[in-house]
Amino acid sequence: MALQSIWTGTISFSLVAIPVQLVKAVLPGRVSFRMLHAKDYSPLSREMFCPDEEKIVPPDEIVRGFEIGPEKYIVVTDEELESLSPERSRSIEIVDFIDSDDVDPVYYDRPYYLVPSKSGEKAYGLLVEVMRRTNKAGIAKFVFGEREYLVLVRVTSGALCLVTLHYSDEILSDTGIAHEREGAVSEEKDRMVKTIRDMEAAFKPEKYTNERKRKIVSLLGKKAKKQAPVEAPAAGEETPGGPGDLVAVLQESVRKLKATR
Repeated sequence: MALQSIWTGTISFSLVAIPVQLVKAVLPGRVSFRMLHAKDYSPLSREMFCPDEEKIVPPDEIVRGFEIGPEKYIVVTDEELESLSPERSRSIEIVDFIDSDDVDPVYYDRPYYLVPSKSGEKAYGLLVEVMRRTNKAGIAKFVFGEREYLVLVRVTSGALCLVTLHYSDEILSDTGIAHEREGAVSEEKDRMVKTIRDMEAAFKPEKYTNERKRKIVSLLGKKAKKQAPVEAPAAGEETPGGPGDLVAVLQESVRKLKATR
């Protein structure tokens, strides 16, 4: 599958600047459904409804409000929010290098790959090698869209991975979740240690599959073979492909899922 760039710029620190592209590292793991009208199978759309006037509100009459109490809001305009947006940047500027193991996984949000652009392959490869040997990762601020992200730049097997991080004030404390048991029975500890050692294994991600997704894809494949898809009224021009193509796609999805088991 070709990796599609969603951002182009540089990764930089000190006097070093390496041209890179940002690409997705994961695909959505869920099977999405459209909500349809059971009467005629028309796709349903979400509308902004005012319960006081009992009518749909048009876009030009909608504003944003931050709730500060029951039925009390502070109204904020689009212009005010735009004035607070960070300046767009074409650089992922590393501000600190830390030990790769210092970041608790609870801070991890979403991973992406950083791919070297033309003329940047050599410097990119050198950075990967140095970071791997020193077991270092970079902390950076990154503006994407209208948001500023805190990110971790680390090395995977042979590439740079950018992981968006949660800020510290977004992490809930684990205080009080578990208390160390005083005077724990030695025999109980030994039994637990033995059990964990007996279950030790190398991490092989392909070993663990999304069973619910596999069953849903299998169900859709069977239904596509046995019955024609329903059609919404006033359908537009017929798109290329039909039930046969749908069956082929679903069968391929089932095959891939079975191959990872």
